[in-house]
Amino acid sequence: MAAAAGPVLDAGFPDKDWWPLTFLGIAMVLLAQRGRRAGTAFLIGFVAGEAFYLVHVSWTALYLGPVPWVALSTFEALFWGAGGVLISLAYRWVPRAFPTLLGRLGLVPVVVAGLWILREYVTGTWPYGGFSWGRVAESQSTSPFAPLVAWLGISGVGFAMVWLVAFAVELAIAADLPGVQRWLLAGVAVSLVLAIPAWPATTHGSTRIAAVQGNGPAGYFDNAPVGAVFNAQVAETLKITDQKVDMVVWPEGSALPDPTREPSYASILDALSRKMGAPFVVGTITYRGGDYYNTSLLWKAGRGAVDFYDKKHPVPFGEYVPDRAFWRPFAPSLIDLIGRDYTPGTRDNVFAVDGVRAGISICFDIVDDQLLTDMMHGGAQIILAQTNNADFGETDENQQQLAIARLRAIESGRSLVNISTVGSSQIIGPDGRTIASTPPFRPGHMIAEVPLGTTTTPATLLSRGIEILVMGLGLFGLMVASASRREPSPAPRRALR
Repeated sequence: MAAAAGPVLDAGFPDKDWWPLTFLGIAMVLLAQRGRRAGTAFLIGFVAGEAFYLVHVSWTALYLGPVPWVALSTFEALFWGAGGVLISLAYRWVPRAFPTLLGRLGLVPVVVAGLWILREYVTGTWPYGGFSWGRVAESQSTSPFAPLVAWLGISGVGFAMVWLVAFAVELAIAADLPGVQRWLLAGVAVSLVLAIPAWPATTHGSTRIAAVQGNGPAGYFDNAPVGAVFNAQVAETLKITDQKVDMVVWPEGSALPDPTREPSYASILDALSRKMGAPFVVGTITYRGGDYYNTSLLWKAGRGAVDFYDKKHPVPFGEYVPDRAFWRPFAPSLIDLIGRDYTPGTRDNVFAVDGVRAGISICFDIVDDQLLTDMMHGGAQIILAQTNNADFGETDENQQQLAIARLRAIESGRSLVNISTVGSSQIIGPDGRTIASTPPFRPGHMIAEVPLGTTTTPATLLSRGIEILVMGLGLFGLMVASASRREPSPAPRRALR
């Protein structure tokens, strides 16, 4: 059951996007964990995690082969194994400590859901900044549960999902509960969650944005000539130079070589910015003080780069190799492919673009909850999510990332421009609806009046506090149950006749 749960869970995510299957997958994992001792609980959790990630991140093997794919899946599965031990202990200890029906229905689901989110938190933060890809709430970008993200954040919605499933499991096995009451309680639980109205994402004014997808040869192994991606971006931008816009957005790594160091490329950006009468937000690679950075530039004609943001969450083993001397002996040919290490940035992730405050997210930044909080604290009215999906081809990766971006728009109450070198590129409203899009793997552009957000959602107001609360409920509940659980009484001896 644990092995089958992995593909079922994945089917709830894009591109299949059969979101109800996520709930079924969670139920299969929880049912497999019930009644296990520590050793088998770890094995069950590990198998479920391995089966899930081998399917979910299979795109990592597209160009690099099976080693990084299997290594990443196996490493993440270890956390699933450890989380499985805690969940199995909760299933054993909480009913012993609180053996009433209220304890089983009221406490067990809360503790189990909290421990599930604790595991997601650990995998998303450790080591080297973690890997937050594959949290269960990330499957719900097009489901009726998506509006909850504005209230609870991604971790809070994940908690609600696992709680609902765990509650349903307890209802199903509660032998002392009549069938009618089971269905009634299940219906009430689902209704309580879905009855929460969508957050009123208020906006004030708009800005006209052009986002350009050049579809240049941006892949690591494309062996493209210098400037090929830049030239593709320029060619597509020239089609819209007669349009009146307030800003033009290019993807991650689109302005290479670095226009701050190459006068010819700077002059082209200057000419485009002057002709369109608008600043450009472009991605490049900068080299400063002996370090490389994945950088977004705010470029204005005649002034050059007036602001910049360096990616704060470069991908470990993708954009840099942490502890290179330690890891290189395990796979020297793969490690040596990463010839330069990007340094995490330290600057704020908000640009002031002619009176509009734009939050900047570069590719993997989009999965980092703290970076969303930072840009909201910086007064961001819109989010510009620049990315490069060329290395993953026509796999699920770009759709998975777009789903996360859509949830971020809803979570923050901000319109979001997801612009990729090759797709999938969309402009998404603060309610999660698609304002504009361009087909993947074709040159294209999007021009739209994008609403400016003014609201502060509960999710961004409370930020990581929601995550800490639900994790605390799980850990505290498990510790209390451990301290107060009642050992089963020994069976009475038969009297001798």
